[in-house]
Amino acid sequence: MTQTSSIERQIQQRLQQADVNGAIALADQHLAGATDAEKPPLLYLKAVAQRIAGALTDAHATLDDLLTRLPEHARGHQEKGYLFKAQGQCKAAAWHFYRACQSNPALLSSWRELKTLYQAQDNDTALMMATEQVNYLGQLPPPLLGALDLMFEGQLSQADQVCRRYLQQHKHDPQGLIILAQIAVRRKALLEAEFILDSCVALDPENQQARSDLAGVLAKLGRFAEALEHIEQLLVAQPDNPHYLTARATAWVGVGRIEDAILAYQQLIAAAPERAGLKVLLGHAYKALGRTADAIKAYQQAIACEPTFGDAYWSLANMKTYRFDDQQLAQMAHTASGELSLEDSIPLQFAMGKGWEDKREYDRAFSCYAKGNRLKRQNSGFAIQAIEQQVERTIAACDKQLFERHKGAGTDAPDPIFVVGLPRAGSTLLEQILSSHSQVDGTMELHHVLAQASRLGQKAPGYPENLREIQTDLFARFGQQYLEQTRAYRQQAPLFVDKMPNNFLHVGLIHLMLPNATIIDARRDPMACCFSGFKQLFGEGQEFTYDLDDIARYYKAYQRLMQHWDEVLPGKVLRVQHEEVIDDLEGQVRRLLAHCKLPFESGCLTFYETQRAIKTPSAEQVRQPIYRSGMQQWRNFASHLEPLLVHFNGAGADA
Repeated sequence: MTQTSSIERQIQQRLQQADVNGAIALADQHLAGATDAEKPPLLYLKAVAQRIAGALTDAHATLDDLLTRLPEHARGHQEKGYLFKAQGQCKAAAWHFYRACQSNPALLSSWRELKTLYQAQDNDTALMMATEQVNYLGQLPPPLLGALDLMFEGQLSQADQVCRRYLQQHKHDPQGLIILAQIAVRRKALLEAEFILDSCVALDPENQQARSDLAGVLAKLGRFAEALEHIEQLLVAQPDNPHYLTARATAWVGVGRIEDAILAYQQLIAAAPERAGLKVLLGHAYKALGRTADAIKAYQQAIACEPTFGDAYWSLANMKTYRFDDQQLAQMAHTASGELSLEDSIPLQFAMGKGWEDKREYDRAFSCYAKGNRLKRQNSGFAIQAIEQQVERTIAACDKQLFERHKGAGTDAPDPIFVVGLPRAGSTLLEQILSSHSQVDGTMELHHVLAQASRLGQKAPGYPENLREIQTDLFARFGQQYLEQTRAYRQQAPLFVDKMPNNFLHVGLIHLMLPNATIIDARRDPMACCFSGFKQLFGEGQEFTYDLDDIARYYKAYQRLMQHWDEVLPGKVLRVQHEEVIDDLEGQVRRLLAHCKLPFESGCLTFYETQRAIKTPSAEQVRQPIYRSGMQQWRNFASHLEPLLVHFNGAGADA
């Protein structure tokens, strides 16, 4: 029990004893010496006491202070709702109760208030949503409702403990298993979530929520073909369910059936034109096919439908070739100055950063990038030390003796070409060049090696240390599983590209599973690469990019590990420097193809003419000829990049 939590208990006790003035005085006493991190819970309790005391104006001021510090504080918004309700301002009350439920969907009290308010407003659609949530949360056993509350408040360890204690007494309870899996997803333990949900579906095959959540986890793992199998089963029971139809369309994009997905999205939008999110998904599908004008139109329609929809603005900015005009930037700035959820504020800040950078307003651009990154990072829980320790453990475990001991392990297939490195290092360009060859299929950032590493990590003594203890013949099984699981993403070519950048951590495992696979290291100037990552909002993962010091340390850890692979597996990895590709395209293409044991084809030089689906942020850029404009963009922001300059001295690539 920390000192702060002890103080909170004392304030709560005074509230329970109806000593509201004493509660306010105690909160004020400790607020005077509290750190910024300690103030939010004290401000919240003070506001509760002020409301009970009838000091509504003071309570509003206290909550304004709290919500300025933490705009997504769920109970802070709930308190605001109570205040406005007490003052007869029902519309404002409903808005804050809704914000509370957005931040923490387990707040049953806020849902009940919304249900009452929506009934009075004759808002049937919103009333149905609130009623469903009240019914769902109301039927949950108190421990599971408590676990959900803790999960949405970010207290994942406590949520996990509460849920597991409940399941010890109620084994195989489907709702308990589903919530435990949801907590695992929040902890980024996706394989654990898959196992829990798979078990739940096996025990209760008709449980729609468990199967739907399982499909969602498989999609997060990039295993869209498996996700589709579950979605199709869900649609047998509910063929018109819009959630399942949307999930199927998204999975179709994942397996390359993009034309089918576009048709499905269009049909869903026709049935529910108010769903801005569908229009963004449609835009993503168009973008993957290179239908730029259609993608832009879809994103703009999403903004017209929902003017505060941050993801729609970022989707436009993420086209890279799109430019916001002055009127759009003014609209975005006005939107950003209003009340926004964190979910909308973050992508809007990144989009404005891109807009101002295109206008050469570099200080304004960096201010937006910095704010977006700060908001994104504050709840990520990322610790760069964990990556640095993982690299050191990998270097210690994957020595020359390991590969000598398992010489001849793995499956002989030469099919995969792995492109590894850091995001924004030019890997999409290399994939596009390779995929322009008649003998190579482009796929996507496949998660299968990461999943294998994660599975091994669940076995003592942990990964990568247990690579020393695995029987040699098992590596061939791992390799064969990888080939089977990735087959759904391939066409007919004998070779295919897997461009998951994070696979640089697992080059040793790849070599043991697939000794004849090709590995390419996409390397870019550290200043250019790190800053490009910093101004990119990634859909999933890559949490290291949201802080300049973190990304610099990550880059250096990556360099250190790639040097180790060169030492223990000499000649295995071909390093391709992005700047050298730009300076000497043909020479580097010939070098790249030779390493892949492929004959030269001139189509690889006109890679921008190759028609295929591309799902990464560089999709529009690699559909154009080579250009040099991005090589030195970081210099426009040099005055803000001290954390990078300290690590790299503003130097070029250290290959």
